[in-house]
Amino acid sequence: MGEYLDSNCPKLQVETFDDEHIVNLNVKIIGEPTLVPPDEETPKCIYFLANIDRGADMIQTFNCFSKTFDGQYLDAAQALKLGLAKVLVHYYPIAGRLILNEKNKFAINCTGEGALFIEAEADCTLEEIGDLTQPNPTTFKKLVYGNPGPVNIHEDPPLLVAQVTKFKCGGFTLGLSQNHTVFDGVGAMEFVISWGEVTRGLPLTKPPFLDRTILKARTPLKTQFTHILEEIIDITNTHALWEEEKLLNKSFIFHPHKLERLREKAMEDGVLKKCTTFEVLTSIMWKARTKSLRLHPNQQVRLLFPVNARSRFHPPLPKGYFGNAIALKNFQCSVSELLECPLSSIIERFQQLISLVTDECMRSIIDSLEEHEQPLPNAHTLFLSVWTRIGLRDMDFGWGEPIFAGPPTLPTNVVFFLPHGEERKGINLCLSLPVSSMKIFEEAINTID
Repeated sequence: MGEYLDSNCPKLQVETFDDEHIVNLNVKIIGEPTLVPPDEETPKCIYFLANIDRGADMIQTFNCFSKTFDGQYLDAAQALKLGLAKVLVHYYPIAGRLILNEKNKFAINCTGEGALFIEAEADCTLEEIGDLTQPNPTTFKKLVYGNPGPVNIHEDPPLLVAQVTKFKCGGFTLGLSQNHTVFDGVGAMEFVISWGEVTRGLPLTKPPFLDRTILKARTPLKTQFTHILEEIIDITNTHALWEEEKLLNKSFIFHPHKLERLREKAMEDGVLKKCTTFEVLTSIMWKARTKSLRLHPNQQVRLLFPVNARSRFHPPLPKGYFGNAIALKNFQCSVSELLECPLSSIIERFQQLISLVTDECMRSIIDSLEEHEQPLPNAHTLFLSVWTRIGLRDMDFGWGEPIFAGPPTLPTNVVFFLPHGEERKGINLCLSLPVSSMKIFEEAINTID
């Protein structure tokens, strides 16, 4: 890891949590799951999805609220259910169902059937779950209905599933399963913020812009860059490590002053004129995780990280654009290159990749996907999911912002950056690794300074 992860350096104290202490949470579903249609008549049509609205995975999140009483509604479930019916009038495609059109591409049949809604009760208080920043898939997955990952569209599943779980303390969780073709993280949060506004009886501050044809492929197609990612050949044979060892989920919390210290340290050699704490932490994380897996020096590794392209189109996408507008940038190199390069050089590469996300690049991606639908690679590919900039503090159903929001489970090939602290300026880094690798990763992270 070079000078930044030298075991002789003084330790930077980073809070860590793991999942060794599992809470035995029992959740009981009340009644039958019900469909919530829009509160008013909505258009019945085939709704166009852009080529970058690919992937029918259900993305799961859960949001925790510490109190529910404001005198307006009997309980949280009733309030959220009524609010959902109202917000679906504005976001009516969510009430439809995913189909394949004549070109064998995804579209939404706007049937108005509705989203699936579940009410549940937990046998404890929110406090008894323990520290919510600690990854705990065994417990947290009970707060979200259904399974994550790909869906079979021929089974006609809903595009949105909401589970409200009430706790004995009066708090509740809102667990969401949302189809990724509908929106990315930014779009999903704008929908939830709108849901909160109508639940509180307020007008929408950012009504959705529904016309996705502004991101249609061009005629004629004009692919100017290479977008197809080849599978990486595994020369390390890491299967035994992942299959034979117990997986450990862990959380590493970086407070704002720690992030600022890391940013200043990364700029000390004079290579960088500026950098962000996101770029620094991403570089440090990838170096530490790669080191922890003890890969062959010549092994190629890849990090796919998101860049919000809404402001990078020309002109920028309209305010409230309802859809996916994220570019997944590909940083690939050998293990030896990654571990031996100074941190500033790795950050510089990240900055160069981010600068390549332009209108022409995004249009080229869209045109490329018109002809070549290719699944994302898996071998030695790490995905970074960033929740720090999507506006979690603006979510409010009448009881203030959530005390915590995060993923219920941690896929082994995904690292999450979650906002942390009262002002959400810290970062909670969550990941899953084999036990022996987690020990190396933790040592590397704790010796940065």
